[in-house]
Amino acid sequence: MRDAEPAPAPDTIAAIATPTGRGALGIVRLTGPAIPVLARRLLPALPAPRHAALMRVRDAGGETLDEAIVLHLPAPRSYTGEHVLEIHAHGGPVVLQGILQACLDAGARLAEPGEFTRRAFLNGRLDLAQAEAVADLIDAASREAARSALRSLQGDFSSAIGELSAQLVELRALTEAMLDFPEEDVDALHHDDARARLARTRHALEEVRSRSREGALLRSGIQVVLAGRPNVGKSSLLNRLAGAERAIVTPIPGTTRDALREAILIEGVPLIVVDTAGLRATCDEVERLGVERAHAEMAQADIVLAVHDASAPQVDPTESIPRAPARIDVYNKIDLAPDFLPPPAAAAAVLVSAKTGAGLDRLRRGILEAAGWAGHGEGVFLARERHLRAMSDAAHHLDAAAQQISHWELFAEELRLAQHSLSAVTGEYVADDLLGEIFSRFCIGK
Repeated sequence: MRDAEPAPAPDTIAAIATPTGRGALGIVRLTGPAIPVLARRLLPALPAPRHAALMRVRDAGGETLDEAIVLHLPAPRSYTGEHVLEIHAHGGPVVLQGILQACLDAGARLAEPGEFTRRAFLNGRLDLAQAEAVADLIDAASREAARSALRSLQGDFSSAIGELSAQLVELRALTEAMLDFPEEDVDALHHDDARARLARTRHALEEVRSRSREGALLRSGIQVVLAGRPNVGKSSLLNRLAGAERAIVTPIPGTTRDALREAILIEGVPLIVVDTAGLRATCDEVERLGVERAHAEMAQADIVLAVHDASAPQVDPTESIPRAPARIDVYNKIDLAPDFLPPPAAAAAVLVSAKTGAGLDRLRRGILEAAGWAGHGEGVFLARERHLRAMSDAAHHLDAAAQQISHWELFAEELRLAQHSLSAVTGEYVADDLLGEIFSRFCIGK
């Protein structure tokens, strides 16, 4: 159960559930126990459950605001688990604001960000991982990310975590039963069985972690920074990766003065590729600031593409470009040096030509490999950082359990801690302040 069980919300909330601006349709959404009372103040009657009805919506003075399609979803079979009323009106801002104000005048309260989904979680309609998947589905930057978010919303991620927890519960039960009956001669048999079960659970957890780490890439994207000396072809490489002329390319050294960002997709994985100023000592104040920004970008990068000119004689793979979490040495302009071989220190380098496109597919694969993308595709979970931390904590406790296999009390305690860590993913154990932080990032009306 949650660390502090909140009391059921006694009030009814309302919000505009569609984006700001003009549109053909807009939705005002209400949920809470007072829906039947509020509906009588807004509508001629409460619509039949789960049937769309065309009705006039009126304000507190009885003036008609709009003719709208109205849906009534009674508790508990609704998104929030409470009574839900949806008013599908014409999508003009004045109309929607008028209907929202009428709802507030009738007794509703303006919803906080994510409050509808938070109530769905508190009322047991969604677990916490599913609730977070709602926001991830809305924010998805690619079809693959949207598909992964939908799978999490449908419970695939939660099921995987639940299976791990079930394995731990079973192993804990066997261990604690043995502790309760120490006079029984089952220690050796249990020792072997526990070791085998623990090994299977650790392997299964690592599989889920691997798929979650890949899903985290779909959610947050990969920050890739192009770095190198002036005129090695960084801007041309950005244009090739983006498939469009995004950066200005000239033979004049120092053309790029500031960081230029471009969002691209590789196999459905979102990347932010950053072109930076050429790294060199300079007396030009503007260019010097650009070099400083280049170093700042590299410090925050997931991957640094250290770009070199394969046609230049002074190629130096040891120049001071940071490794970041990952670095790939990229030798550009091989169309000008077809016989070029990278130095032994850069044996894993990628040879490309931004001009002809040669080697670009290999570079794209290298970026994904460096980021940890193995291409599970449909099997990945769109995990968040807190999910990864929780699973990392669980793995740590299982590692500790393996070291305590002969000390049953300590072994059982590590299993308990591992299960507690996994339960945080789905929200079985979660503090109220964490819930507030999670749902505050949602849009109002969701």
